[in-house]
Amino acid sequence: MLTNELLTHSLPSIRLTDKVYQVLQLMNDNQVTHLPIIEADKYIGIISEDDLLMAENDNDPLQVLQQSFALISVKDDDHFLKAVQLAGEYGLSIVPVVSSDNELIGVVSYNDLLKHASDFMSLNEPGGLIVLELASNNYSFAEVSKLVEMNDAQITQLNTSNDGETGMMQVTLRINKSEVSDIVSTFQRYEYTVKYFIGEEMYENELRSNFDNLMNYLKV
Repeated sequence: MLTNELLTHSLPSIRLTDKVYQVLQLMNDNQVTHLPIIEADKYIGIISEDDLLMAENDNDPLQVLQQSFALISVKDDDHFLKAVQLAGEYGLSIVPVVSSDNELIGVVSYNDLLKHASDFMSLNEPGGLIVLELASNNYSFAEVSKLVEMNDAQITQLNTSNDGETGMMQVTLRINKSEVSDIVSTFQRYEYTVKYFIGEEMYENELRSNFDNLMNYLKV
């Protein structure tokens, strides 16, 4: 599923000339803690409620807080898991979605991401999730499947997406086994990069800590 399939157009965008108190009211009215900022129809960043509350004067325009703008967004043809990753990493209530020309198309909300991530990962069903990152020309479904089956498990769902900037591929695997640490170890032994994983057991390695924010976000 791509981010443009989850867009909401009901949330307002804001401009540099908007006053701090006006933006805070918009956030309160729409029950979000972030809003996207546009200038001349181009996306220029996202502002948080915490940043607004640091303003010395509520009547100041947003322009005085420009150093606090975060240049975080996803493209409309990105896989929605990229938006999930950014939301978890930066604690976002919304993720801006932009076109190839950097025009703001809309946003995806925390609640929608949470719902679709849960559905996509079948979190209400037994099993685990593993996300690999590798060069596209190194991807082999046969080898990935073989490494999973070496651990008496099977792939029940597989999705791939490509990062247009880095050229790297992300392979998301749904496994019919809740304890996935042995499978993760196998992938690492064969020099695969494991971006993150979800299973029953509590993990005590660097992969777990690197993606702890996402785990909390998904409420797993």
